[in-house]
Amino acid sequence: MNSKTKKLTTIGMLCAFAYMAAVIGRIPLVLFLKYDPKDIIIAISGLIFGSLTSFSVALIVSLIEMFTISENGILGFLMNVISSCSFACTAAFVYKKKRKRSGAIIGLFCGWGCMVLVMLLWNYLITPIYMGYPREAVVELLIPVFLPFNLIKGGLNVAITMILYKPIVIALRCARLIETNQINSKIKLNVERILVALLVIITCTLLILSIKDFF
Repeated sequence: MNSKTKKLTTIGMLCAFAYMAAVIGRIPLVLFLKYDPKDIIIAISGLIFGSLTSFSVALIVSLIEMFTISENGILGFLMNVISSCSFACTAAFVYKKKRKRSGAIIGLFCGWGCMVLVMLLWNYLITPIYMGYPREAVVELLIPVFLPFNLIKGGLNVAITMILYKPIVIALRCARLIETNQINSKIKLNVERILVALLVIITCTLLILSIKDFF
């Protein structure tokens, strides 16, 4: 199997895993907003192959979602693509500039911040259209609802990506679907990174519980 075929096969597998995560892993968080972990797989695809791949995976998975499980049509598709790409493509872009363990972590946190800011803007622009809410009502929801939702979503994506990235890369290497030179072979699964990821997960969990009590 040549390198191009390996890459296409791997990307196809990642698309399938991301879609399965979207279907199986949906968790209601705040009002009508649900979290699903597909962006973790999309981010990992970008860290391995680059931001263009994460964009392609986000586009393919969101398109399949639109025709299968989504109830929001083309606007829901657009919001999914923007949300996934603002996180995953930013992370992949930063990591490409600094291909070290610290670069991957910085990239993920930059993607988190970018997604939160971008989605606040797009929720303001698009949510009144596809949810049928008055814009004034959406503005009132931006800080108490959309902001904590996206903070939780991004935090979980960052933490779980930090935990799963290395095992997934090792599995793909063992299957000979990626070459060693395609990723940084010096990235190691270390205690510090796991502790940071667990701290983020615990913080997000506490925030979820506080929001549930509030609503």
